[in-house]
Amino acid sequence: EVRLVESGGGLVQPGESLRLSCAASGFMFSVYPMNWVRQAPGKGLERVASISRGGSTTTYVDSVKGRFTISRDNAKNTLYLQMDSLKPEDTAVYYCGFDSTRGQGTQVTVSS
Repeated sequence: EVRLVESGGGLVQPGESLRLSCAASGFMFSVYPMNWVRQAPGKGLERVASISRGGSTTTYVDSVKGRFTISRDNAKNTLYLQMDSLKPEDTAVYYCGFDSTRGQGTQVTVSS
C-alpha cells in the first residue's frame, strides 16, 4: 500500500520558518520525481516545488523561489520542504506526492 504522511505544519508568524517532512512507504521512493503542492482556502491546487529522482534537479513556482527549498533523502524514503521567510499568502494545506498520488496534507498557517 502506498503511503505518504506529511508532518511539520503549524501556525507561525510572517518571516518565520517551517520544515515539512513527508514519510513515504509502499513504493520505490527513489525512482520517482516528487512534488510538494498546496491548496489555499478557496483556491485550486498549486505545485510549489519538484525534485528529480536523485535530487539533483529542483524547480519552484515563482512565488516561493529563494524562500523554499525542496530536498529528499532516498535512504530514509523522506521528502522535505524547508520554508523560510513565510508570508501570509503561503497559508495552505501542503501535500507531498508523485504522479496523481498525494498524502493527507499538513496545514500551514502564517499569521500575525
